[in-house]
Parts: sequence; structure tokens; C-alpha cells
Amino acid sequence: MPDPDPALRTVLETELPTPEATRALGTALGGLLRAGDLLVLTGDLGAGKTTLTQGLGEALGVRGAVTSPTFVIARVHPSLGDGPPLVHVDAYRLGGTLELDDLDLDAGVEESVTVVEWGHGVAELLSPDRLELTLTVGEGEARHAVLGAAGPRWSAPEAAAALAALAG
Repeated sequence: MPDPDPALRTVLETELPTPEATRALGTALGGLLRAGDLLVLTGDLGAGKTTLTQGLGEALGVRGAVTSPTFVIARVHPSLGDGPPLVHVDAYRLGGTLELDDLDLDAGVEESVTVVEWGHGVAELLSPDRLELTLTVGEGEARHAVLGAAGPRWSAPEAAAALAALAG
């Protein structure tokens, strides 16, 4: 489990009973994201990080099937409309921030929605504003999700209200 980060404030904690609920959370988050946003996904192996990203891709209206970028490390899914592309990164095999920096993601972070799986402790330097979602495996298909927000983007009243609405 990641160490607590004092810059993050918890904005949502919920149970996701099925993969469909995990994808739906991704879809809801995707409706809030815009170019320049960073989402860091952390959690157990098989906890649903890619499933959640598939929901993000649906909400953002991007081209191509969103699959785990484990073997290619990063995939770019262009928008089918006028929205931002989705950059989907798997940092599991990266040795740290320097290797992530070698991917030159910072060149596209401002124009894209960037999702970094296994990114805790590695991806925070990409942007002072970020959402960080930790998914843990529960019983059966259930998952536990904790969403944190950091930076001025997510502290602004409109963004903070949108995140609070996710909690229902």
C-alpha cells in the first residue's frame, strides 16, 4: 500500500462490487477530466486499474480499445472528437521518476489526460495537480476505491464540487 501523501486529500472512498461498477467509476471520472489532468492509479494486481481506465476512455471518446500497456509501457489513444487524447502508462517496470521522464510524457501532459498505473512515487512530478486512486481487492469481484486529490486544479470550488458529487 502506498505511503500516505500529505498533499492528497481524500475525496471519495467507496466499494465497487463488480467490474462494471469499477468501469462506471472510470466513466464518471472521465466526465470530469480535461486536457492536462493526471490520474495516478495504484493498487493490488488485478484490482481493476485497466478496467477503470476503460471507463475513462469511453467517457473521453477515444479511439482504440483501452488495454493494459504493461508490455509497451505507454499507449496514446487519440480523441474521436475534439477532446483530449488519453495517454495510458504502466509504470510497473519503470525504475523510477527518471525512467518515466525518459518517456517524454511531459511533452504531452498539458494536451492530454494522462493515466499512470503503478504510478505512486513515480508520476507525481508530472503535474502539481493530480488525482490518485488506490484500488484494493476485496471478496470475490469486489474492490475498494480511495480517491485523493492534490493541487489547485482540484481545490478550485467547481472541481471540488464535481468530485464531491461522485461520492453521491
